[in-house]
Amino acid sequence: MSKKSLLAILAIALVLGIGLTYRLMMMGTETQSSGAAAIGGPFELVNQDGKTVTEKDFAGKYMLIYFGYTYCPDVCPTELQVMGDALDLMPADLANEVTPVFFTVDPQRDTVEGMKAYVPNFHERMVGLTGTVAQTTAAAKTFRVYYAKSIPEGEPENTDAYLMDHSSFVYLMDRNGQFIRHFNYGTTPEDMAKGVSEAVKKNG
Repeated sequence: MSKKSLLAILAIALVLGIGLTYRLMMMGTETQSSGAAAIGGPFELVNQDGKTVTEKDFAGKYMLIYFGYTYCPDVCPTELQVMGDALDLMPADLANEVTPVFFTVDPQRDTVEGMKAYVPNFHERMVGLTGTVAQTTAAAKTFRVYYAKSIPEGEPENTDAYLMDHSSFVYLMDRNGQFIRHFNYGTTPEDMAKGVSEAVKKNG
């Protein structure tokens, strides 16, 4: 076996291992509703209006959270649209108790101005959060989000034409910022609306 083939096999195994480890980690939290799962916590970021915000600014409301980036060609806009549609399908009194929040994993390109132009496409109440690399890295770690820069073959290391590989879960947090559950990629707006509505009714 050539050295090149061996390296390719090892790279594939590493990616599969990361994915499996992350999936197993998430499976351990999927059925929890007590807020005991170690997902979420303090963060300090900047919203699409340029205001510094922390988790305390969202206290008293449920949060429906997704981590991604505005240059994402497919998965991110799909999931954000599902979030927005789910809220629109919910009874208004329940939907108004939930704030949709989009956290970037690509602060290098996702500026405040970019966020302000992007998030209203999915819901009028969606909040977009960016910040420094240190701030966004800390937030992603707090929510157990995996992400990594992926440079297309043939592009230089300093290219702006890169992609971001990242986990794709929508998190539902309670009024105190505690984890309730997550929704997998591919969840329909109807199923998400049902799940969020049930959680809001149950937890008050």
